[in-house]
Amino acid sequence: MNISALIAALRAALGSERVRDDAETLAIYSHDDTPGSCAPVMVLFPRSHEEVQAIVSIAHRHHLPLVPRGAGSGNVGGAQPVPGSAVISFECMQRILDYSAADRVITVEAGCVTGAINAHVQADGLMYPPDPGSSPYCRIGGNLAMNAGGPHALKYGVTRDYVLSLRAVTGTGETLCCGVRTSKGVVGYDLVRLLVGSEGTLALITEATLRLLPAPAAKATLRAAYRHTASACAAVQRIMAQRHIPSALELMDPHALAAVRAMGAAGDLPADSNALLMVEVDGEACAIPDQVQAIRTALAGAGHLETLEATDATATAALWTARKALSPATKAMAPLKINEDVVVPVSRLCDLLDGIEDIATEHSLRIVSFGHAGNGNLHVNFLVHPQDADEMRRARHGLQKLFQTVLTLGGTLSGEHGIGRSKRAYVPLELSPESLAIQHAIKRVFDPDHILNPGKLFPED
Repeated sequence: MNISALIAALRAALGSERVRDDAETLAIYSHDDTPGSCAPVMVLFPRSHEEVQAIVSIAHRHHLPLVPRGAGSGNVGGAQPVPGSAVISFECMQRILDYSAADRVITVEAGCVTGAINAHVQADGLMYPPDPGSSPYCRIGGNLAMNAGGPHALKYGVTRDYVLSLRAVTGTGETLCCGVRTSKGVVGYDLVRLLVGSEGTLALITEATLRLLPAPAAKATLRAAYRHTASACAAVQRIMAQRHIPSALELMDPHALAAVRAMGAAGDLPADSNALLMVEVDGEACAIPDQVQAIRTALAGAGHLETLEATDATATAALWTARKALSPATKAMAPLKINEDVVVPVSRLCDLLDGIEDIATEHSLRIVSFGHAGNGNLHVNFLVHPQDADEMRRARHGLQKLFQTVLTLGGTLSGEHGIGRSKRAYVPLELSPESLAIQHAIKRVFDPDHILNPGKLFPED
């Protein structure tokens, strides 16, 4: 690779100010929200689909690996550079290209901040439902790459469920337009669903047309405390068996509650609480009381301590205090949080939590679990000290046991965070050699020289 010729070609395409190789910029873009870093050789800032196409065409000729990046908020290393790579940052591509309230669709560039989509459409009573926790700053391109979810995925689904069409650039620099603008369309293979969740390894998504929904007129939030985790899990099953689907159903385990208590953020929780459920319902205002009553009935049972309810913003925020404090609380417990994102059938949620307790005991580890209980999607956090070699060894064994437990329970290794660099070695635990061979073959069709986000998603072919 002739670096001088490469930089000259890229600067001719983008302008000198948007091809950066100074030490300060390289350091900023050397990592995402995952431990570890690797400095790229340069960082590129395209402003349009055509400039992305020019970058990939040049990279293809010079065999330059490209690592796409949104806000860098991922925690599986999906946006971490690899040696000799260039980061292509989409932060200069934030335009809303088209919006039709009548058709309930919006077309945005990949660098558009996810939360800005709702800000743009809310005056028309519409919403874009996927809501990852990083919505105020993450970018839609990263959400598309990882098929992001969030608390409201329980009722409304994940990113993939709202993508109508995409514009992208393949690894050879070709423009790929796939999907339709309508709610129905079955012409050809569904390349949209293939690209969403592919972590930038098949093509670089530059534009997306997204489906919108009417925003609910009213909401209510309930917080239920339990004496035991098993009691909370039983309540989750009762909630998911009744006729009203909650818009969110979150769980905190005993260790999560201990973490927020240590920060003084437990508020008015009963002293003997060892598990917490947060439930949200939404819909027309006239329907909320019936939904709340049904949820209250399902929440009651053995081990139930109390249920509190809120409908206005101030009271709702108060109920969410413990949950909102959880991330800083866990970060205060250890210098490194290994955040795994696993899913099991809802009926096996208690089995998973029991298995996590066994892992913590067997390997002498601190593990804090919380997450989207209505989906069976838990965020399992190993709190470790990276300078303690023995603890890190035990954590690796614990992770392996966690993944084996999840698969034994009929689950999957990742629900919404993706695979990235961190989990790629574990993928063969879930996918058969035949499946992996087909997926590697698909990769070669889209990106024959393997320049798009190498070292991510799958073990090497």
